[in-house]
Amino acid sequence: MLAEFDAPRALVEGAGTLRGDGWRIETFSPFPLDGLGDAIGFSDRAVPVAVLVGAVLGAALIFAIQAGANLDYPLDVGGRPLVTVPGFLLVTLECGILGAVLAGIGTMLARNGLPRLHHPLFNAERFSLASDDRFFLAILVDGDADRAHDARAALWRCGAVDVVDVGEQLVA
Repeated sequence: MLAEFDAPRALVEGAGTLRGDGWRIETFSPFPLDGLGDAIGFSDRAVPVAVLVGAVLGAALIFAIQAGANLDYPLDVGGRPLVTVPGFLLVTLECGILGAVLAGIGTMLARNGLPRLHHPLFNAERFSLASDDRFFLAILVDGDADRAHDARAALWRCGAVDVVDVGEQLVA
């Protein structure tokens, strides 16, 4: 079921109500909404953890490569030690940043289920307005007619302007 809301506050309040009632929901908005993350129970910390792990692994890997190369192929320059932190610092920092960025982007895409080239909601006639000025909320209904009727009634109670059945599974 896909519900259309005409105001951001209505979407946030409806999402909070439906989530509190135990429905699995997904929201779509043309811009970020204050309070929507709390209303849908979003508390995912996977991206910051992945960024930290990516930074540490990227920096450690490149430092190990540089140290290994200098130890395997020693070149005595002015009596300096073979493995020196100041000499490796710039490349280590850059690869740490690269690892953090790649891990963050990869985790964000994976957690958002992207890239998804087709979504059943794309078939809904008014869903293109989700990138313009309308707010949408989708409820997963697994083909059960009674559950679909309950979902439709719940969406109308939350102040939806329009409710349509898109006919396919919405949330993976």
